[in-house]
Amino acid sequence: MYSERFFRIGEKLISLNKAFRVAEKALELREQGFSQQETSKKLSLDRSFVSRLETIGEIRKGSRIAAIGFPLANSTEISQLCREYGLEFYMVLNNSERWDMVQDKQALDFFNHMLDLVARLRQFDVLIMITSDKWYHLAEALLEIQIIHLDLGPTPIEEDLVFEKKRFEDTLKQVTKQQGRESKKVETCCGD
Repeated sequence: MYSERFFRIGEKLISLNKAFRVAEKALELREQGFSQQETSKKLSLDRSFVSRLETIGEIRKGSRIAAIGFPLANSTEISQLCREYGLEFYMVLNNSERWDMVQDKQALDFFNHMLDLVARLRQFDVLIMITSDKWYHLAEALLEIQIIHLDLGPTPIEEDLVFEKKRFEDTLKQVTKQQGRESKKVETCCGD
């Protein structure tokens, strides 16, 4: 079911859906190789808006990437991709493994374990999360890093779910693609 969202700001009636469509079109044009100036002219926007749009949505592709995913029926498969792409840290769990982290622990021990995990994740540039939206919002509040959320479904998720391997791999490719370019530039500069 399609629902248009509107905001009344003074005398103006603003369509959120229209704003999303224009932003999406601007990013598509930029991806196709149009300059910011060409994109802004084509869509009747200020060039500075296109620049700000890119800044707002930019995923900083730093050299340290971590991944968390739960509860995943294909956790072994997703973990294998994490290893193949050289992620320094990943925690990919099925539902049983997730509950094993909690069982038989005193509240203080579990709390300390979670604080250690938060401190460790803050050392990374990008965190890829395959979770429900609740965990994404919590991570966003606790971590000061870029988070890419791959939605597993609505909270609560009480059973293992399969996350599409190709979608996760495509995300890893996109995040690591820029790193390869940056490394190549450094090698070229050092070789001169």
